[in-house]
Amino acid sequence: MAEFDQMTFRRAMGAFATGITIMTTVDHDGEQGVHGMTANSFTSVSLDPPLVMVAVDKRACMHDLVQQSKVFGVSVLNARQEAISRHFAGRPNADVEASLRYEHCDGVALLEDSLMSVACRLWAQYEGGDHTLFVGEVTQLRQREGEPLLYVRGQYGLVAQPATER
Repeated sequence: MAEFDQMTFRRAMGAFATGITIMTTVDHDGEQGVHGMTANSFTSVSLDPPLVMVAVDKRACMHDLVQQSKVFGVSVLNARQEAISRHFAGRPNADVEASLRYEHCDGVALLEDSLMSVACRLWAQYEGGDHTLFVGEVTQLRQREGEPLLYVRGQYGLVAQPATER
């Protein structure tokens, strides 16, 4: 095994294709309303009770908002929602913002046109280095037919260039 730095680790982890989600919560203390961020570190944890987990960087605004609100939502994006992923990943787009439609469930806002959405009540949180692992108990679930938006090696889609060709 070779030694590695953070960028090497990040590139290596990028070889694992993931779906893209938008994690949302509501700013109950301020006037921001719905707050969202793109996340690909999402997974199911348990069937009984129904639990999911999202890893959130401790420096992200979402981190403190979830701790305050004790609720969050996760919407799995479909293959046509790349612009939404980019918008919530720090590349704001006024046209995307104007087109967003939310369904409100159990105190959280879920994206209406997503492939699948869950509303969650914060069940537990665990330290994970520079991230916190938020485990949520699913209180509502909605799903639609369609293809997921995938992300691999820093690119959207099913096929990405091998890391050595970039």
